[in-house]
Amino acid sequence: MINSKRNIILFLVLGLVLLFMFFLDISLGSITIPFKEVYTSLTGGQASKSTWEYIIINYRLPKAITAFLVGVGLSISGLLMQTLFRNPLAGPDVLGLSSGAILAVAIVILGAGLLPSFLNAILLSPYGLVIASTLGSVSVLLLVLLVAQRLRNTMAILIVGLMFGSFTSAIVGVLTYFSSAEQLQKFTFWSLGSLGNLSWTSISVLAVCVGIGLLLSAGSIKPLNALLLGENYAKSMGLNYKKAQLIIIFATSILAGSITAFAGPIAFIGLAVPHIAKLTFQTSNHAVLYWSTLFYGGIIMLFCDIASQLPGLETTLPINAITSIIGAPVVVWLLMRKRNFQ
Repeated sequence: MINSKRNIILFLVLGLVLLFMFFLDISLGSITIPFKEVYTSLTGGQASKSTWEYIIINYRLPKAITAFLVGVGLSISGLLMQTLFRNPLAGPDVLGLSSGAILAVAIVILGAGLLPSFLNAILLSPYGLVIASTLGSVSVLLLVLLVAQRLRNTMAILIVGLMFGSFTSAIVGVLTYFSSAEQLQKFTFWSLGSLGNLSWTSISVLAVCVGIGLLLSAGSIKPLNALLLGENYAKSMGLNYKKAQLIIIFATSILAGSITAFAGPIAFIGLAVPHIAKLTFQTSNHAVLYWSTLFYGGIIMLFCDIASQLPGLETTLPINAITSIIGAPVVVWLLMRKRNFQ
């Protein structure tokens, strides 16, 4: 009962913090907009200045929504991977999905001259990188699902993902060596990640993909709890292990793949956030961890977006650099507290 009351209070606090961070993310930037004006604009009213209204609706609201979706999706996919592989350092890129997306985008940007002209024209369109990234992620998903059908050991699947990541890194390195300065600059900008370049149509597609992934994840809470004690124990409880494994892998794939496609590769969020949730709530029950990870993912990603904007200045730092700066010390700290890993 005490833990239940404590959890309810923590969730209420996290909900309020998430709401506050969402409004703060919209309020701060090169131009600071008062909270009252943000609230008025978001609740159907009109801000006192037309420029504020335009900035809120067309720039900051889409970016804040994207930050929330990215944080939630990557965090939940990290939780799924850490439980499935029983590896505290597993993240959403553990299956090589991000590597597949990076390789596909690298081929488009760095190896454009090697592609047929009609295909090159399509992929260099405004949605070209999204298409390429999605194709790369889906290709790896199909490969992982094939491997999962043939291998019974989840660690073997993990190794396949890591080896594919090494392979794609080597191919990207070769393409980089033969690329021009302009191509390298474009690829570097994409690899640093971005939350602010999505249209409302793109955000809608991303929201649908993340929503599907979250629903599949929520439906896997009981299997995830069973998997904590090992594959054999889960099977003894009547769990269809293969089915649960495929659903978890597919949920991770659609979450990490769609986010990488639209926002670029984002580091450390999926790795660090689940551990923060575990340390805060002191539980391994996924009925609690699912929601706590979801809240923390949104809060931390919104905080990273605020930090990247350098409020009051026109400079915007790459979001991937910010998540790495914040996430790396957290991972080091977690390594030094191994007894807390679950």
